[in-house]
Amino acid sequence: MIILIIYLSNESLIGNVSLYLMTFYSLIFVELKKGNVANQREHLILLLANMDVRNKKSDNFVLSSGTVEKLKDKTFKNYISWCKYLRCESNIRISVGSDRQQIHLIYIGLYLLIWGEASNIRFMPECLCYIFHNVDLLDRETVVTALFSLEIGQLGSPHNMANEVYGVLFGNVHSVSGDTYHGDAAPDDEAFLRKVITPIYQVLRKEAKRNKMGKASHSRWRNYDDLNEYFWSKRCFKLKWPMDLKVDFFVNSDQILTANQRTNQVPTGKSKPKTNFVEARTFWHLYRSFDRMWIFFTMAFQAMVIVAWSPSGSLVAFFEEDVFRRVTSIFITQAFLNFLQAALDIILSFNAWRSLKFTQILRYILKFAVATVWAVVLPIGYASSVLNPTGLVKLFSNWAGNWRSQSFYNYAVAIYLLPNILAVIVFFLPFLRRTMERSNWRIVTLFMWWAQARICRPKLYVGRGLHESIFSLLKYTLFWIMLLISKLAFSYYVEILPLVGPTKLIMDVHVVNYEWHEFFPNATHNIGVVIAIWTPIILVYFMDAQIWYSIFSTLFGGIRGALSHLGEIRTLGMLRSRFEAVPLAFCDRLVPSSKEDKRKYMVDGTFSTEYDPQLRMRRYIGRILLIFLRERDLLLVPYSSSKISVVQWPPFLLASKIPIALDMAKDFKGKEDADLFKKIKNDDYMYSAVIECYETLRDIIYGLLEDEADRLIVRQICYEVDTSIQQLRFLNEFRMSGMPSLSDKLEKFLKVLLSENESADIYKSQIINVLQDIIEIITQDIMVNGNEILERVHVQHSEYEKKEQRFEKINIYLTQNQSWKEKVVRLCLLLTVKESAINVPTNLDARRRITFFANSLFMNMPSAPKVRDMLSFSVLTPYYKEDVLYSVEELYKENEDGISILFYLQKIYPDEWANFKHRIDDPKLSYSKEMKMELTRHWVSYRGQTLSRTVRGMMYYKRAIELQCFLETAEESEIPGGYRTLESSGDDEKAFAQALADMKFTYVVSCQVYGAQKKSVDDPRDRSCYSNILNLMLTYPSLRVAYIDEREETVNGKSQKFYYSVLLKGGDKFDEEIYRIKLPGPPTEIGEGKPENQNHAIIFTRGEALQTIDMNQDNYFEEAFKMRNVLKEFLDSSSRRDPTILGLREHIFTGSVSSLAWFMSNQETSFVTIGQRILANPLRVRFHYGHPDIFDRIFHITRGYNSTLRGGRVTHHEYIQVGKGRDVGMNQISSFEAKVANGNGEQTLSRDVYRLGRRFDFYRMLSFYFTTVGFYFSSMVTVLTVYVFLYGRVYMVMSGLERNILESPSIHHTKALEEALAAPTVFQLGLLLVLPMVMEIGLEKGFRTALGDFIIMQLQLASVFFTFQLGTKAHYFGRTILHGGAKYRATGRGFVVFHAKFAENYRLYSRSHFVKGLELVILLVLYEVYGNSYRSSNLYLFITFSIWFLVGSWLFAPFVFNPSGFDWQKTVDDWTDWKRWMGNRGGIGIQTDKSWESWWDGEQEHLKHTNIRGRIFEIILVFRFFIYQYGIVYHLDIAHHSKSLLVYGLSWIVLLSALLVLKMVSMGRRKFSTDFQLMFRILKALLFLGFVSVMTVLFVVCGLTISDLFACLLAFLPSGWALLLIGQVCRPLFKRLALWESVKELARAYEYIMGLVIFTPIAILSWFPFVSEFQTRLLFNQAFSRGLQISMILAGRKDKPAEERPDKERPDRI
Repeated sequence: MIILIIYLSNESLIGNVSLYLMTFYSLIFVELKKGNVANQREHLILLLANMDVRNKKSDNFVLSSGTVEKLKDKTFKNYISWCKYLRCESNIRISVGSDRQQIHLIYIGLYLLIWGEASNIRFMPECLCYIFHNVDLLDRETVVTALFSLEIGQLGSPHNMANEVYGVLFGNVHSVSGDTYHGDAAPDDEAFLRKVITPIYQVLRKEAKRNKMGKASHSRWRNYDDLNEYFWSKRCFKLKWPMDLKVDFFVNSDQILTANQRTNQVPTGKSKPKTNFVEARTFWHLYRSFDRMWIFFTMAFQAMVIVAWSPSGSLVAFFEEDVFRRVTSIFITQAFLNFLQAALDIILSFNAWRSLKFTQILRYILKFAVATVWAVVLPIGYASSVLNPTGLVKLFSNWAGNWRSQSFYNYAVAIYLLPNILAVIVFFLPFLRRTMERSNWRIVTLFMWWAQARICRPKLYVGRGLHESIFSLLKYTLFWIMLLISKLAFSYYVEILPLVGPTKLIMDVHVVNYEWHEFFPNATHNIGVVIAIWTPIILVYFMDAQIWYSIFSTLFGGIRGALSHLGEIRTLGMLRSRFEAVPLAFCDRLVPSSKEDKRKYMVDGTFSTEYDPQLRMRRYIGRILLIFLRERDLLLVPYSSSKISVVQWPPFLLASKIPIALDMAKDFKGKEDADLFKKIKNDDYMYSAVIECYETLRDIIYGLLEDEADRLIVRQICYEVDTSIQQLRFLNEFRMSGMPSLSDKLEKFLKVLLSENESADIYKSQIINVLQDIIEIITQDIMVNGNEILERVHVQHSEYEKKEQRFEKINIYLTQNQSWKEKVVRLCLLLTVKESAINVPTNLDARRRITFFANSLFMNMPSAPKVRDMLSFSVLTPYYKEDVLYSVEELYKENEDGISILFYLQKIYPDEWANFKHRIDDPKLSYSKEMKMELTRHWVSYRGQTLSRTVRGMMYYKRAIELQCFLETAEESEIPGGYRTLESSGDDEKAFAQALADMKFTYVVSCQVYGAQKKSVDDPRDRSCYSNILNLMLTYPSLRVAYIDEREETVNGKSQKFYYSVLLKGGDKFDEEIYRIKLPGPPTEIGEGKPENQNHAIIFTRGEALQTIDMNQDNYFEEAFKMRNVLKEFLDSSSRRDPTILGLREHIFTGSVSSLAWFMSNQETSFVTIGQRILANPLRVRFHYGHPDIFDRIFHITRGYNSTLRGGRVTHHEYIQVGKGRDVGMNQISSFEAKVANGNGEQTLSRDVYRLGRRFDFYRMLSFYFTTVGFYFSSMVTVLTVYVFLYGRVYMVMSGLERNILESPSIHHTKALEEALAAPTVFQLGLLLVLPMVMEIGLEKGFRTALGDFIIMQLQLASVFFTFQLGTKAHYFGRTILHGGAKYRATGRGFVVFHAKFAENYRLYSRSHFVKGLELVILLVLYEVYGNSYRSSNLYLFITFSIWFLVGSWLFAPFVFNPSGFDWQKTVDDWTDWKRWMGNRGGIGIQTDKSWESWWDGEQEHLKHTNIRGRIFEIILVFRFFIYQYGIVYHLDIAHHSKSLLVYGLSWIVLLSALLVLKMVSMGRRKFSTDFQLMFRILKALLFLGFVSVMTVLFVVCGLTISDLFACLLAFLPSGWALLLIGQVCRPLFKRLALWESVKELARAYEYIMGLVIFTPIAILSWFPFVSEFQTRLLFNQAFSRGLQISMILAGRKDKPAEERPDKERPDRI
């Protein structure tokens, strides 16, 4: 690293940095690991070098004090804030007369050393502050007065430690010689790890074991946040220093585990209390976190209902006295809701009370007391103001006594609203709010304590001062005011007002004739019907704000995208039309230059010829974009310098311009030159092409000639051309009729020049012959006076006696000159390229990349800094065991259809495969067989989601920086060669560019199990992964690989396991270890594997920024050029807060695989573009979405990763993108959606969501809710609305209420009930959720394309797919909140074109979709059958159409989107496989895909670990299945219209008898079927005879009918299912009662029934071959339109070309 060496070679810098750091590290903190010291030394030096060199105008390599001060401020900002919060004095102190720079460096180095060795404690930033605060208690006063008498134990004697630090800090290091104070250093370099880090790590580890792998309740164990927040109060100082391990923080009922003890032991004993917050599993968290939103919507709903209920129903009625008085009752509702919120705060945080301070507990109690008072005072005051109270109002009126006063309630409301009024005023003063919340003054703290007590915003270390600037506040406030007005207006006029009139009529109908046993026959106003009608509307009311958010975010996001110039260049035609502006935009955005440089080349407001933007852009823009394309020559501009007087546009822009100009000249009928030239000049590209062809041809021929007489002829011809043009007599001097023949000869001439001939003489003679023909055509056929030129030359050169001897002396060696050859190639293209070249490139991805890159140059992108001035950054990629590089076996391994990955990709990417074949078969390259196979492995891997693809993409950053460095430092004459010149440059120039790139960029891949893969002997996949990762390190020397190494070492005669973080690089042939840092234990045992994998490797990253890149991502060379632009966004000072996370857009590169992949691609694209765009601005609620966000690295390693709560700002930028792969198969996608829904369920319970919901202002809180957990909750409410709607209808039908109301005269004439029933259909507006997708496609591809894509998506059943995924979200979100069970789901990243078996689909979707779908089917059937006699079928279809669509989607979408899902042979195989799976017995070690019992047991895992609240809630939900039996039995013919409760009781006797018979048969099968066959047969015969006898009696005597039998099935099946679910919930009880085996057999019977019901339609459709063909077209239509022969793939054709078949003997046959 030459720059770094130069930088550090300065004596001053060595004195300031290197010597002092090494002295300090080696002498004072010898208890720190040497690997950690070396790692952090490099880290700090690189940080200082990069920060200091930035913006320095001269090569002054003396470290600036301002650089150190800036780094110190940024590093210790969190520490200083922590000290102020705890009101303790910071220990960053400098003695008078000391060297500030030296001491600051030592402080920074100390913090980095602590951070580098902290392992999992890095997730606890305030814990690190505490460690730093105490380790740094070595100031002058401490040294003098205290440290000599303290006992620090094994950390080293206080005397030695104090003296050593004192010697370094205060003058005992000589500034020149470097002599140091030598004390007695402790020899133990693991003391810090053992005495400081390990005890805290063991606390974390014990608490993680209480988690029981995610199965225990969060309230029973302390997580990272709980332990970190322990250090938010002064009690943390009770830990003392050195830390007292007997303090309550460390002590637990179990002993501290050492690293070598069993890791599967679960700690026992009483757990420690949670800190500040308890993550209880309940939906009440949604209300507690977002209570202001729920209160607002509830009050608005109440007010709208009151106004709508008024006689006029008009909004004007609000101003009527009586209506207004009623509306004011909303404040009573608010008081009760506030009371609920206060109660929830106490109940849900009770488990943390032991850890709270007295003031915090007092705050909760006071808030509850105040809420209680208002909940009593306001109702009493309201009751006292009502003249004729009734009902509940009368009760409160009695409490108020005889005192009546309207003013009392008014005054009470005014006082009650006073804090809200103050909050509104302060809302528009965000600066004041920030100042007050962040203030540590005691008077302000006391005031805020009471203010926060009322609204329950306890002052915490995080979440203070989150308010945005007034401008940002006004923007998102306006957004939400407009949205809320629209939402409330829609709710009032569409949902509420139309329902009020019918409700009044229904309430007036008197119903006495019920069709079942009514428990409340005397209930008035048909309250059950009213509830059944209004409940779905209420749910829709609270849910539809999500739809309105979708609409408004689409509009605002589209407008913002348009203003950002997004999509202005989206086609090649648009690119051609604006290509003239591209070079200038390129230079303005991507070429760093100062204002002085630009002013230097400005002449009259335009660029002079000395500063040509084309020269800076055109020479290598093609290299950036099209480095692998065959059409490269058509897209590249010349590399070599040229004296052409016009702009040399890429040939694809000049396609057919020369042939058109020739035809135009030949057919020109006019006599004036000006007319012809005007026609040519009207087309700028044609004019440029004509001039360039003329001048290039002149240069080529002139350079080829050796004889001076020949050259003179050429000069004379050109002179005549130039003169005639200037004098406007060109048409008079030249015959245009001869131009076509000249063009033909020129084409032949150029092709001869480019041809390859083994004989030089033959080659030369061919050139001479064609050249002579050209001159003859020019002089004889075109020029009027051509002979005169020849004669003049003949006179001047009389030695030539024969003109045939001319043009025979040519410089044939010139044809070997690369620059000259480029001219010939370009001229040939200009003459021969026809109209088809306009569509170059033909590759769709190349077009996309070109147009996006060109468009991004016109977007709001900061100008590029110089490479030396750019921010340094790292990229971090986590890797576990995914594919690195496909092996030869994997390439040719065929699936059940006979399809290999290689064959599949050949059909998916036919043009790219053809290019690849052309490249490797090029005889010039002479690839060996082995090399061809290796290249093929890479070609395939680069089209999958592999680590090699990701590494290749990320290493483009280094190549881009090297090229940019060269272009900045190269001379103007070297620039035209671009990368070619860099590759051929000297060692020093190369080394300089590479060193600067290494200084600015670091790439670390965290391969967690690389060590185990390296040691593996038996597993060939592990060995393959190891060798492939090693090859990546050898291929990319700058690549670094980190892994967790597990070693067994002997200590005191015992073998113990130790763990290390290790960093590797590639050596000559093997990997080489750079750093090894010991860990306190296995890091992945505490948290999730993936984040812990990244955490252990983050210490090896460098720079000021860190980009997180996942294993399924890619990068593009041209996008890498814009990295320094986007990093400059961190320096943006336009906002009050600097950005801390930069969000980038992604391109989903898996969208072309299938229709499902296309759906997901569009959905994901809209999310990462228009979705993130609107979140960042104006809503200001974008958080860390995931990859490929760029972090402010210093900010986050010192403050943690909850960026927004800690004062960070997240932005989003769309002028740069990275590639990303998405799941492409139905089951993959569903697993991904389930994983995300699980995560959102856990987030709902989290303290971060609670704090953001409470700390944000009202409108920002709305943005936060509807874009995070609110979206999933709304999805669940949408599904819940369907259930509530249908159960309400079934209640009305089965009870007879619907019949009575519909047949009532007043209802019959007004159609009131029909209107009420139709009202809930508004929730079908969920289709509008696809709007963002359409808007983004419209912006980037055009709205006509967007409309076409939308129609095609609907034809490909996209609505079915998205409806199915709605069920996935709702199921997993709800279950996670209730029972937990969230886990990482490996979705797989392979190519999914295989057929998923029926059993696999059943396992995946049985509980989430199939059971729910069949339940809805039964409800719909009941609603139709029992209400058909009096209701019109049209009404039924109108009401239930969308529900039938949902049912069909849930039951059959997995099979519709399953390749070959309706192939008859596969259907037969699936049924056989499913029966085998159902029949296999389970047991320990039996996988879920092998046995139904194992799967069934695993499906109940969440019930095994849920709490009592979850079990009770499950049982309550189960009771809904008993409604079927209760309603149906009263409609049986055998019941004879009896309404007695005895009928229902007898039905239970029948049901239990049936279950008892099934139990007897089951027991008989187990006990007698083997040894007592005859007895078992007799038992079955008796049971059969008994059944026949009973049925005969029932039919003959009791009046049983056939319809009753079918009705009984609908009645008893749900009841049996309910008993089954209750048995699963109460599993321990049923096991004690010896009934568990019966439950299992009953479950197996139900699974058989459900499987048969679902499988039957699939089998029927499989009989018809056209169904399978239609499905194939449906799934792969996108690929068909691009020529994909998917039918060949699915049919598994074996007649592949020989070179495409696997041949182990001939690996080169690809």
